[in-house]
Amino acid sequence: MLNYIIRRVLYVIPIGLGVTVLVFALVHMSPGDPLSAVVPPDAPEEMVQDLRKAYGFDKPLPVQYVTWLGRVLVGDLGVSVARGREVVEELRIAVPNTFILAAGGTLLGFTLGAILGGIAGFFQGRWIDKLATSIAITGVSVPHYWLGLVLVIIFSVEMNVLPSIGMGPGGSTAWEWDAEHMRHLVLPVITLAVIPMGLITRTVRATVAEILNQEFVQALHAKGLFQRQVLAHIVRNAAPTTLAVMGLQLGYLLGGSILVETVFQWPGTGSLLNSAIFERDLPLLQGTILVLAMFFVLLNLIVDILQSAIDPRMSRR
Repeated sequence: MLNYIIRRVLYVIPIGLGVTVLVFALVHMSPGDPLSAVVPPDAPEEMVQDLRKAYGFDKPLPVQYVTWLGRVLVGDLGVSVARGREVVEELRIAVPNTFILAAGGTLLGFTLGAILGGIAGFFQGRWIDKLATSIAITGVSVPHYWLGLVLVIIFSVEMNVLPSIGMGPGGSTAWEWDAEHMRHLVLPVITLAVIPMGLITRTVRATVAEILNQEFVQALHAKGLFQRQVLAHIVRNAAPTTLAVMGLQLGYLLGGSILVETVFQWPGTGSLLNSAIFERDLPLLQGTILVLAMFFVLLNLIVDILQSAIDPRMSRR
């Protein structure tokens, strides 16, 4: 088990290095001048060249990458071109806000998905299975941004019971667990939870249905075990597959909430990415994507370790 964990941790090093190469290359392949956000069209050529030299954009891309990677390794993600602030400072505000939103979406989506999928798997072929499957298909099919707009129209515009934008009093930096902040969290959390809820429901249903048809379940019943004991064995066998899907979905919730945060004007990494893209802010764009990508890599590492703890056979591969 320990050797497996060490091996998985060592795998993170080349994966992380590959992530930095992809982030740097893809950002620099996008069209546009990174200085266009701060330099007016009629600016003197000397000023443009001075700024290009100050930000290191005058050097060849391999040199820029090595310089950028060296700064990243010591925790320096550069300075935002459009905002003039350290990228780390921008992320220090945005990342916790995204975590709050992702945590709410994770709790709601994973809980509902596990319950609906378990019920559908145990009662496969019955009306409750068809109902849960229909809910799951609907959840997977509905686009985030469309659902967010519909919820805003219904609960904010028509019924006027929930706020439509922002995160409550205090703007983007203050967060207190009071009723007003919770009200601002309701609509974006529901919007963010729908797709993972549908995917988890379908995964758990298929896994439980497959396990119920295996011989060891019939053997457990033949031994006279109580239903809750049989259920514990089924949950343990279904956990590795479900954990893998949950880990991927949590990564998507952290990095794929850009549309949800834009619709609800939630000041997280999604909004930060949106601004960086439109402002062509390369340091901010690179830093944000890199942090989200590394979170995704670490989540997969944690899921691998948890899977091996639940199912020791995985650590022997």
